[in-house]
Order: sequence, then C-alpha cells, then structure tokens
Amino acid sequence: MQAHRHARDCARPLRVMAFDIDGVMTDGTLFFTDEGTELKAFNTLDGLGIKLLQQAGIIVAIITGRRSPCVARRAENLGIEHLFQGIEDKRATLAAFLAEHGIDAAHAGYMGDDIVDLRVMAACGFSAAPGDAHPLAQRQATLVTQRHGGHGAVREVCEFILDAQDRLDDILAHWLPTPTP
Repeated sequence: MQAHRHARDCARPLRVMAFDIDGVMTDGTLFFTDEGTELKAFNTLDGLGIKLLQQAGIIVAIITGRRSPCVARRAENLGIEHLFQGIEDKRATLAAFLAEHGIDAAHAGYMGDDIVDLRVMAACGFSAAPGDAHPLAQRQATLVTQRHGGHGAVREVCEFILDAQDRLDDILAHWLPTPTP
C-alpha cells in the first residue's frame, strides 16, 4: 500500500505524460504486409484514456524508438501534437521537450516497457510500466499496471493520474447517467 501511496504522490504534480508505443500502446507485436507496410493494433480504451488526460490539461507526448506511419496516424487521431519517432536517446528528447516548455522533470511522466526505456523513466517524477513489461522496467516504474501493453495499460495509467490529482470523478461525470427523480 505504501508503494501505491508513493505512486499517487508522484502522479499528483504531473503536467506532461509521455508514452512509448510498442509494448505500451500496443502489445509489442509487429505485423508486416508482403509489401513491407508495418501494421499495429491500438486499444480504444487507451485512446480514451489519453483524451481524458488531454481534457484535464495534461500534455501528452509519444517518444518511441521506431518510426512508423501508423503511429503518426494514431497520434493525429488522438490529437497528440508532440510525436517523436526514431528516437535513440529518449531521455535527451524528453529533457529538451521539457526545457522548451519550461516544465520541471518532477512534473513529467513516462510509460515504457523495456530496457531502452529505463533512463527516461528514471529521469521523470513519475514512471509506469505495463504488467507484462520487462522485469527491469517494472522495477524502475513508480506504477506497474495490472493490464498488459496494448490491452488497457495506458488507460489504467491515465485514470490513475487523474485520480491522484483528484480530477477523475469530475472528468468521468460527463459520461455518467444523471439520476432520474
């Protein structure tokens, strides 16, 4: 329970949340057509979670090591303006982004799933990993989700952040049915 409380404390001041793609927003499986086009499956639960963060005024970014047109399309569909693809040093990319926007690293979070994400996760005030992430990513994470990458793990993190900021109920109220007299 103390780890959960610590994660809430770290999520409370977040102003920026960045996500990896493969293994986080997807299950990590890569599909290629015979022509070489890369395909990925994204979860709609995660998409709405990202929209909820944005509605709460939290800046959402994607920082990923691979480059794929379908990721650009997904980012566009979700209104994510800050997309960084083909990135080898995710920590340096996030640091430059935060400096450009005048945001302290303590107010930023990153969700990753593998060893290539460890340095950027360590550089943030909050970090998360899916329940099926590499054990080292799970150890580095402030929060490890119950759900797996590509299967609602991002949504779980988004709602966790909003709950830690005491904003989840207000955000969800928009969709809840009004009681009938």
